Amino acid sequence: MGKKVLIISTSPREGSNSELLASEFAKGAAQAGHKVEQISLRGKDIKFCKGCFVCQKTQRCVIRDDADLIEQKMEKADVLVFATPIYYYGMSGQMKTMLDRGNPLYTTEYAFRDVYLICSAAENEDHVWERARSGLEGWIECFPKAKLAGCVFGGDVTEVNTVIGNPAMEKAYEMGRNI
Repeated sequence: MGKKVLIISTSPREGSNSELLASEFAKGAAQAGHKVEQISLRGKDIKFCKGCFVCQKTQRCVIRDDADLIEQKMEKADVLVFATPIYYYGMSGQMKTMLDRGNPLYTTEYAFRDVYLICSAAENEDHVWERARSGLEGWIECFPKAKLAGCVFGGDVTEVNTVIGNPAMEKAYEMGRNI
């Protein structure tokens, strides 16, 4: 039986390069027999965490918005994939906000074990995305049963669709196929 894979695209741009990479990952995972759901945060109502920690007792956020619903899907997924553009050498603000809103997961019997990062940037040097990876690793450390299972970086992509033909597309597909 295949795994439940939840892919969360955090780019505010429609047809973004990180989202195209995420779609390739999804295609590979689906062709390998996994159940894949892709969610874009674009256009979603996602508020900032209040830091009230009520969720640590109730296992649910007090804020009823789209992040609350996405967090519930995150809990049930076997595999989580976060796709982000790199902004100022870090993850998008949308991704960071969603990670913060995942706080209710901390006290649950979350299903995910493998977490993947997919990112794209205008620059092509590997150090460009290291802070995004480090930030995600910090979040993952709060979930002892989970690990960062892989990363895909597509560099030298600025305009929408410029990742097409980039070697990162094949790497994203293969990573999805091999989860």
